[in-house]
Amino acid sequence: LQRRMDAIAHSVRVIGCRKGDRILLLGDNSFFWISAYLGILRAGMVCVPLSDSISSGELNYVQQTTEARAIFAEKGLPTSQWAGQAQVRIVSESDIEGLAAAGPTGEPFPQTEPDDLASLMFTSGSTGKPRGVMVSHGNIIANTESIIEYLRLTKRDRILAVLPFHYCFGASLLHTHLRVGGSLVIEPRFMYPEVTLQRMLDTACTGFAGVPSHFQIILHKSSLRARNFPHLRYLQQAGGHLPSAAIRELCAALPTTQISIMYGQTEATARLSYLPPECLPAKIGSIGRGIPGVKLRVVDEAGGLVRPAGIGEIVVRGANVTHGYWHAPEETAESFRDGELRTGDLATVDEDGFIYIVDRAKNFLKCGGHRVSCRRLEEELLASGELVEASVVAVSDEILGEAPKAFVVPCSQEQDGLKERLTSFLRSRLPPQFIPRQIMVLSELPKNSAG
Repeated sequence: LQRRMDAIAHSVRVIGCRKGDRILLLGDNSFFWISAYLGILRAGMVCVPLSDSISSGELNYVQQTTEARAIFAEKGLPTSQWAGQAQVRIVSESDIEGLAAAGPTGEPFPQTEPDDLASLMFTSGSTGKPRGVMVSHGNIIANTESIIEYLRLTKRDRILAVLPFHYCFGASLLHTHLRVGGSLVIEPRFMYPEVTLQRMLDTACTGFAGVPSHFQIILHKSSLRARNFPHLRYLQQAGGHLPSAAIRELCAALPTTQISIMYGQTEATARLSYLPPECLPAKIGSIGRGIPGVKLRVVDEAGGLVRPAGIGEIVVRGANVTHGYWHAPEETAESFRDGELRTGDLATVDEDGFIYIVDRAKNFLKCGGHRVSCRRLEEELLASGELVEASVVAVSDEILGEAPKAFVVPCSQEQDGLKERLTSFLRSRLPPQFIPRQIMVLSELPKNSAG
């Protein structure tokens, strides 16, 4: 890895890039991806990791926004579609050795400082255009050390990596396990959950990390409960809300495995809080408290701390809070104020200071003058025991103003009477105005490359 990383760092300089230049990186999780990412950072440049399924329009937007000088692409990707990109060098996996051989070997790499940018992590923006979160070397170091501390990672740990490294959660797995001298097992076949579980067994993985959909799938679409994982020390869950019922199912299926429920944002490098495994089930549903070195507060509109059971916005202070959004001063000023990150997540706290997210501020419906979060309605649907996943959105309603519409994925292929049973179940638990006017049954929810 060191040799390959140095070869890439040299090849970046050969094509004329210099410290601070932006370089796009496209590809699946692989040895090439890891070495290219680290090589770009080692050369003092800024890596812009993207999904290899990105559309040509989005790729063009990111390239123009970042003024990227080069695109590093994994072997097999159709690089010809980007050939028209003005002043951009396309570097395929097979080009690297030749470029490295042509470059100087004695010239030292530039010194990087903690505030120097390491990467631009693009995430969906409120304007509909993706926005690049400016992550510094110092941000990565701070968040990596904090995660290692609270998960107690060591060189004996080996994580099964199903999350893409171009996603901040996936990148954190790479950073932390390399930092402690541990191992990563790259597994791109999560669409076949039995294959994934067998790989985890065969490679004696001590850890697994996923977003809610990963855990719902292995709970309902695999033989997880019938298997024994003697080496599996811990699970990491983040990237969205996993219903309490699913957490209880995981605890029952893996009674000797530590389950850490976590919360984070790309704007904070990766992780912000975690619920220690020993706090389950007493604090189930909570995202816990701030990780080491990170201070979380839940504040009201006036900026004061909310009392237990009150609702406010989560704000964050710590060395992991990034530098804002690339070339987006207004959005940066809105979310990053006085050294703190305004997360946009509404939450409440209990008497012990544990935080419970209610929902994103924008994910509330106002039905006939009554407010309800989409998350609450999704939880109620999942409590029926008939669904793997559920998503609720707002639709216009002449009487209520807004009404909920539900998209659901059933556990079984038998769907006769499902909509009627779900509606009847919800009527026993919710006021009439919160009952979805429409229920759409899908084979799976549409997801981005991070799941």
